[in-house]
Amino acid sequence: MTSSGPATMRISSHPPAWASTEAAFVVMAGTNLAAEDPSAFRHHGASSSWAGGAGTVPAVSEAPSREHCYVHTDRDAGVRCQRCGRHICPWCMHQASVGFHCPECTKTGAQKVVRASQLRGRPLVTMALVAANAIVFLISLGAGDQINRRQIDGLVLDYGIFGPFVDDGEWYRLVTGGFLHSGVIHLGFNVLLLWMIGTQLEAALGRWRYGLLYAVSLLAGSAGAVLVDPLAFTVGASGAVYGLMGATVVAQRAHGISFWQSGIGTLVILNIIISLTVPGISVGGHAGGLVGGLAVGWLYYEAPKRAARPWVSYVGAVALLVLVFGLGLWAASTWQDPIF
Repeated sequence: MTSSGPATMRISSHPPAWASTEAAFVVMAGTNLAAEDPSAFRHHGASSSWAGGAGTVPAVSEAPSREHCYVHTDRDAGVRCQRCGRHICPWCMHQASVGFHCPECTKTGAQKVVRASQLRGRPLVTMALVAANAIVFLISLGAGDQINRRQIDGLVLDYGIFGPFVDDGEWYRLVTGGFLHSGVIHLGFNVLLLWMIGTQLEAALGRWRYGLLYAVSLLAGSAGAVLVDPLAFTVGASGAVYGLMGATVVAQRAHGISFWQSGIGTLVILNIIISLTVPGISVGGHAGGLVGGLAVGWLYYEAPKRAARPWVSYVGAVALLVLVFGLGLWAASTWQDPIF
């Protein structure tokens, strides 16, 4: 923000590696010898002893029936498909979580492998925000904004954050100022960080919660800018981006991730140093956005651990949105007698 004043599981469709002739023999032999009816055997001769006596070899009254594979009709079937009950041979047996499946059930029941990045879909909110900032910048160039000379005209004059104008009823400037930029470099840095951090947060939070986080951070940055320097025209998405960084810090800490090792902590410190040392940057806007993002991050990740009802975090974020908007209006009313 710049001031212009000062396991899924995959089921293979190939035959199992163990479906060899030897394995087929073991399966088939085990199945065919499972005759439990003693009447199927007829003993002849003087002795009926099986323990090494002089008895005769029993004769089978009738051969046990054999089932054939529904695919390979010339091959004996050892088992049935666990899902449809078809008889299948070892070449058609596909290992499932329970038992075996036939080729048809394997095709219809195979699970699709989905990447983690596809679970929540494309980052539509982040894409829309990036596009909005870029489009507004192009419109501002066409409207005659003197970017290089840093003059106050065009869209910056009409929609930038300026305390007296906000106090005069132009409250929308607290929102529109977050989509205006003072130059290509200013826009480039903000959009780059918005894309890098926003896509990850949107995937983790979902579109609605992420959009609410961005809105709170933007308005908190606008309120901070008006509170610290109400007589400066302030533009830029930096306050919202600082909020995203703050929420990322809280999210990583809540998941046991070191925000120093991940790099987000260093990024925050580096941007704070730039805000304090480079002239023409709205310190209040950056600080307000960072505090707003930290607060929403706490509501999302820490408050549910302490409250029995998960909706508390949503209600708290909406209440915070109203609070920072009211703070911006109140800060604009103090432009004749600034607090700082």
